[in-house]
Amino acid sequence: MNTSTNAARIISAMAVPEGAGVIVHRTIGTAALRNYDPFLLLDHIGSDHPDDYIAGFPPHPHRGFVTFTYMLDGHMQHQDSMGNTGDLGPGSAQWMKAASGVIHSEMPKQADGLLRGFQLWINLPVANKMDHPEYQEFPAAAFPVIKTEDYQLKVLIGCFGDTVAPIRDDLTQVTYLDVQLQPGRHFQHRLPAQNTNFIYVFEGNGQFNGQDVPLHSLVAAGRGDDAFDFAAGKEGARFIVVSGKPLHEPIVQHGPFVMNTREQIDQALKDFQSNQFVRDRAWVKRSQ
Repeated sequence: MNTSTNAARIISAMAVPEGAGVIVHRTIGTAALRNYDPFLLLDHIGSDHPDDYIAGFPPHPHRGFVTFTYMLDGHMQHQDSMGNTGDLGPGSAQWMKAASGVIHSEMPKQADGLLRGFQLWINLPVANKMDHPEYQEFPAAAFPVIKTEDYQLKVLIGCFGDTVAPIRDDLTQVTYLDVQLQPGRHFQHRLPAQNTNFIYVFEGNGQFNGQDVPLHSLVAAGRGDDAFDFAAGKEGARFIVVSGKPLHEPIVQHGPFVMNTREQIDQALKDFQSNQFVRDRAWVKRSQ
């Protein structure tokens, strides 16, 4: 497979306190990679120390984007101001289009044990930022898995060849894959050249087009790196491969609100303070 000689950017994850003090490892959304259109944030939770995560993420608002949460290990209990509730277990995922506004909480159920997972924020086009919120949750068994001698691949959003995930994102055409690569083996793939593409390594290490990629690092592919070769190290590697269509629109962010103008941010704050995000009145009692 032909690959570009342009060097990709390798960005190390930063430990950041979030929610009620949960430690997350952040790449997109840091000073090193503030916005990676259409992606706004990538957090990786990975700990077997309950003190790092048991406080969870108490009720907090969102407007203007999609959150995608993928659990690897442990459980996360979800409830929101639309009336949705759920329990994300190992291998399950949640796609939430916050759009015009949602308040939700994500709280670990267990008192101890390993908790691992990802949350990705995907920006919405200006024409869809005030859409009605939508919510989807799928168990691990809902996601197709492809197995070869070299790798095991789970399709979470979009498609891989003829294999289609239960979650589709037609607005930004996101593809999200979880790849587990055997030691010393190669994974070769081509992503849309016009898209924003990245890889995040969360187990082992390897090389992206011959460039070393250590554990807990994000590869922001350079131009022309739509065709790539990832070679696993001696211990193998596991990584997510994500691609999305850039929006090329202004981004104005104030914490959990991502809009296109300052005036829209001011309106989001007013709407949140006046409980306009609450569609299910029982939420008020449940969240107290």
